[in-house]
Amino acid sequence: MALLADPYAPTDIAERMARTLPDRLADRTGKTRRFDVKVVSEPFTSGTEDPPTLMRRIMDRGSAENWDVVVALTDLPLHSHGHKLAVNLNHEQGLALLSLPALGGLRLQTRARRVVEGAILGLAGPPTPEVDERSQGQPVLGSFLSPLAPIHLGQSGDERTDDVRYVVSGARGYVRMLAGMVRANRPWRLVPGLSKALAAALATGAIATVNSTVWNLAAALSTTRLVIATIGSLAIMIGWLIVDAHLWHRPSENSRQEKQRAALYNASTVVTVGFGVLICYVGLLAVNLVWALFVLNERVFTSLTRTPLHATEYWTLTWFVASVATVGGALGSGLESDEAIRAAAYSKREQERRRALRDDQAD
Repeated sequence: MALLADPYAPTDIAERMARTLPDRLADRTGKTRRFDVKVVSEPFTSGTEDPPTLMRRIMDRGSAENWDVVVALTDLPLHSHGHKLAVNLNHEQGLALLSLPALGGLRLQTRARRVVEGAILGLAGPPTPEVDERSQGQPVLGSFLSPLAPIHLGQSGDERTDDVRYVVSGARGYVRMLAGMVRANRPWRLVPGLSKALAAALATGAIATVNSTVWNLAAALSTTRLVIATIGSLAIMIGWLIVDAHLWHRPSENSRQEKQRAALYNASTVVTVGFGVLICYVGLLAVNLVWALFVLNERVFTSLTRTPLHATEYWTLTWFVASVATVGGALGSGLESDEAIRAAAYSKREQERRRALRDDQAD
């Protein structure tokens, strides 16, 4: 049997899984069967996100290699009949397709292993009454998906490439899929990708910290206004990055499903960039606080603001300066190349998907 995995993150997950998968499968069958698991890394989703097309590709690949069972893993979100696809199963051909974002952003390795184990045992086992029920349109939810709610049986594909299809739906399902997409993008990588923006923000913060006008403004601001300033500065930075680097995804056609897909991609972009900018903001807070502790003089500060320089004043000034510096960083982000920001904001598979989409639109 084979684990057919898209390059990068899916391949890493499949390789870690394969180290223990044969023994775990043997234990679950009472040592009565022996399992040989092979990991094959190739971009089987290249150029398409259509589940029936992907299942046919997996079917052809499995037939060519004479594999008994093929479980394919991808980190692209897949859609089916207006729902977000989690797992596709074809018991007759011994095929399974798993969309990793449907498993959420936490404990991904464990969740993926549970699904793959359950899929392999179900596909490799002899025909059971459950399979007969499926063929009669009486779907039975596999126990291997119970930890992954909200996942339920969905309508099978029209191409008869699968006999059981599990989809994610509802608000919780949307949040789970979104978290999985954001995790795949790894938003923390945005921090080193914004080196010029961070340099501009640090320079802005260093100058603002020693500016007496900023001292007076910070001392006069209430907590509510400081919160508003924080939200506003983060929104400016996030919006500027998305607009300037052309990160916004536009639907390729005017269909409801394509609009839903574009909305999901755009939501993942906003959250990914938002997490990255928030990490930068926290870093600015820390650096500005250290800088303020080093350079501020209590006598000078008190004479100009008529406020004693205590811990509260240090924190208020640092907080306000971080918001000001974030706006300066947004201007500095214009010095970054669009490709550098895309590389920092998206996983490699998502970069390839968007590049292929742009090439198709250009043609």
